[in-house]
Amino acid sequence: MNDQPDLPARSAERATSVPSTGETDTGETDTATPGDAAVRAELSRLRDSIDNIDAAVVHMLAERFKCTQRVGRLKADHKLPPADPAREARQIARLRELAESAKLDPGFAEKLLNFIIAEVIRHHEQIADDVVANGGGTP
Repeated sequence: MNDQPDLPARSAERATSVPSTGETDTGETDTATPGDAAVRAELSRLRDSIDNIDAAVVHMLAERFKCTQRVGRLKADHKLPPADPAREARQIARLRELAESAKLDPGFAEKLLNFIIAEVIRHHEQIADDVVANGGGTP
């Protein structure tokens, strides 16, 4: 049995067929020999797009967490539980549908949302703890 993980076909293909130098989309440095300038230019253009998208994702997540912090405060002030399993289930189903229509793996989208939900609940628990510690006043 081979203990080495199978590389995705795209990664293996890229490693052998995309001659480039510079930084990869994962932050690693390519070690392939310099190749066609047009390929390097296209790779650079695509990586610039990836960088812009990553920045937008971070900013969107920051905005989302600003909203969920306000939700957490409202829940804490009214002694509501930090988690809402029914809402979470609806959000996961909704996100899976959105992912399918966007041609994104719904399983990946669900894992991502579950990760975000876990972080939101952690924040809500901390906010509730802070409200209790401050006797119900603003932390």
